Amino acid sequence: MILKIIIFALLALLIYKFLGGKLPSIGRKDPEQKKIDEDTLVECETCNTFVTLKESIIINGKYYCSQECANKK
Repeated sequence: MILKIIIFALLALLIYKFLGGKLPSIGRKDPEQKKIDEDTLVECETCNTFVTLKESIIINGKYYCSQECANKK
């Protein structure tokens, strides 16, 4: 019984080392990836002006640069 536990632990350690000593991050974003996402430029549907994702207004999946442009459509 103890031999099975030791073999299982060694196998788990080998898999861990094979993955580079890091556990896979599923569903987590790097802080740098979030910064890139916020700095991504999107085009306003109304006036075709480019604004960052952080500054844009999203209505029905469309990006607008301001509330005025969103009200025009």
